[in-house]
Amino acid sequence: MRTRFYTFYRFSFIICTSWNVCFAQPTPAQLDFYPFINYIADTLYIAQNNSSISQSFFAKFDSVVTHKTGNINIVHIGASHVQAGTFPHTVRQLLLSSFPDLNASRGLVFPYAAAPKCNNPADYRTRSVGRFGLVRNVYQEHSKPLGISGIAVYTLDSISEIRIVFRDSITNFLNTKITLLGFSEDSTFLPILKVDTVSLLPTTILPEKRRFIYENICATDSFAFYFITIDSADFTITGILLENENPGITYHSIGVNGASVDVFLRCEHFEEDIELLSPDMVIFGLGINDASEADYNPTLFKENYLTLVNKFRKVNPDCFFLFITNNDSYKKIGKKYYVNRNALKVRKIMYELADELGGAVFDQFEIMGGLQSMEKWRLAKLAQNDRVHFTKAGYELMGKLFFNALIRR
Repeated sequence: MRTRFYTFYRFSFIICTSWNVCFAQPTPAQLDFYPFINYIADTLYIAQNNSSISQSFFAKFDSVVTHKTGNINIVHIGASHVQAGTFPHTVRQLLLSSFPDLNASRGLVFPYAAAPKCNNPADYRTRSVGRFGLVRNVYQEHSKPLGISGIAVYTLDSISEIRIVFRDSITNFLNTKITLLGFSEDSTFLPILKVDTVSLLPTTILPEKRRFIYENICATDSFAFYFITIDSADFTITGILLENENPGITYHSIGVNGASVDVFLRCEHFEEDIELLSPDMVIFGLGINDASEADYNPTLFKENYLTLVNKFRKVNPDCFFLFITNNDSYKKIGKKYYVNRNALKVRKIMYELADELGGAVFDQFEIMGGLQSMEKWRLAKLAQNDRVHFTKAGYELMGKLFFNALIRR
């Protein structure tokens, strides 16, 4: 029988950080109790090497929270755990519910569901008219160049439309500036933004950066893009950045089903888009697909991660990196499932990266209960039968655990 588990054992009251900034800490999320979960491990490992990086980030975070001025940009990048949207949006909701005066913009979104058989995060709905093709960074060859989203959809009909409708009843994001990341073979083409009954052309066009910017929009949480192409030209969408002028916290989430670390290195315009997001902290949730490969190479895995990190460091040398270890998982061989011990190797590399980069680790693997804990999560209906992915309840629980570890730091 489950009981409510109140996480009162660690700093759930007002604390003063080591940077002499004092403010009311948010209340840790309440968790259901499961005997197989290691709740004591629900904390961040923060490297002592290069500690000035973590100190600088948390000092800025505390300053934004205390003075309610300025912005913190968090980028959470991963594979299917992130594309599903439940884990990152749980963290986003808890952060913004804790600091309601700091509800900044929703940040980068992508119209996943415009393409066939592509799942969309639950907090917004994508509706489309017309047919769209799909390109993902997991493909060996890209028919379209990709950006930081690692995914693109492109029009297949001469007239098409993509509509974004937000569904979050807790956190209301109102957008006054929208940047469409995309391009067309027709250099004269202009996508039309529709807000309610008003049609708008871009106020600024940056063709070399593949950006169409729409500013001074009447604050809205729903909108559509309308595309009319001619002479067999198409239009490719690689992301939509939603902004407003509010101070506070923006939590971008970027996920591609099946993605490993190296496939983001193949995105041609990755670094250009980093500049647009200006991240203060990057949360990495990549590794689960790397570890499932038969020829998994820890040395190459680490090298790829360092290359990816350096792309962010070029934009912000003080960017703080937080690594989420792989969850315990199984590999299916024939009709049987076998525990994937590569999770231990990935975990080791992530601690090494945190130490070298002055970063942090959220040890999801240890919190789950270590090797073979996935089966217990599955029997408790917190994980799916594939023994790799969580259920909605499991992702929500892991999001709460991550939030609690982040605010305690």
